[in-house]
Amino acid sequence: MRRSRLILLPMERILLTHPFPPVFDGNSRVLILGSFPSAASRSASFYYGHPRNRFWRVLSLLYGEEVPDDVPGRREFLLAHGIALWDSIGECTIVGSSDASIRDAVPNKISELLEKAPIERIFANGKASFACYEKYVFPETGIHAALLPSTSPANAAWSAERLSEAWRAILPDQLKSKPVSSVME
Repeated sequence: MRRSRLILLPMERILLTHPFPPVFDGNSRVLILGSFPSAASRSASFYYGHPRNRFWRVLSLLYGEEVPDDVPGRREFLLAHGIALWDSIGECTIVGSSDASIRDAVPNKISELLEKAPIERIFANGKASFACYEKYVFPETGIHAALLPSTSPANAAWSAERLSEAWRAILPDQLKSKPVSSVME
């Protein structure tokens, strides 16, 4: 019997610029910020392209609708629900898709998006996005982001159902409630 061997090639740190624009329109009330697109998302040319990332599953659970599999359908789904989507980081050096490997981060120009859309609340999908936003963007905008638990497969401690409970904070009926600095508990 032959055994197959998995050969892992060393991954290099590379400098990348965010490869696609934000999703938003004049009806966007909620801005959800990731950190930086994963290799799968960069390949798909759209947000949350890794099949094990639970972002789209969580939105499906929250809104009680199936989320389309195609990019135009996903964009339409977001806009229909008043969701703007972008990433905190516009340029960085990174190894593969690992948020922990991000260095030399340059933030996206989020204040420009805020001038164009009537955003009421900003949410960060995970700690890397939150840290970048609070360090570089908050001083410019004066608007704090609320930290949501990451939908990344690396956050395996949170099931899709548990994530959807925490992510209820993005729903329209929750936006007018008291300010949320973190919904991680």
